[in-house]
Amino acid sequence: MSEILFETRWLSVRRNGHWDYVQRPNSEAAVGILAITPDDELLLVEQFRIPLQRRVIEIPAGLVGDEEEFHGEDLAETARRELLEETGYSAESVTLLLSSPTSAGMTSEVTHIYQATGLTRTGEGGGVGNEDIQLHHVPLSQVRQWLQDKGSEGTLIDFKIHSALWAAKL
Repeated sequence: MSEILFETRWLSVRRNGHWDYVQRPNSEAAVGILAITPDDELLLVEQFRIPLQRRVIEIPAGLVGDEEEFHGEDLAETARRELLEETGYSAESVTLLLSSPTSAGMTSEVTHIYQATGLTRTGEGGGVGNEDIQLHHVPLSQVRQWLQDKGSEGTLIDFKIHSALWAAKL
């Protein structure tokens, strides 16, 4: 049984025996989406991440059940919603590729990575609220070099991109 040491709207610092860790009080999990357009372009998002004080390139992603209206939302439905919010694309189907602890020694969160197919541009994207998300369409044949170049420029590259590509055998 864990005890709450400190809690905010988004994070709860807990102790279980000798171990301190972070849990999200309003979310069951996270999803990430590997989204490839009909033109074989990988959709990646870039945004400034306050904890890192840097820009980070990621696959579209989000929390499951983080807002009251989304409590109990299915993982696949969360993947569809986050894809639309962040990129403006809707998917005909989403398929689970892998599930993994986000950072097993730090948080109880598990991230579920989906592959989205049958993409159609149906919205603006860019995120919701105060999110300021830049969308990148990266040709799949050039993605590794593109990521290397962005990393060389000082942008951080989220490892979930590589995990998702590996899980999809791309």
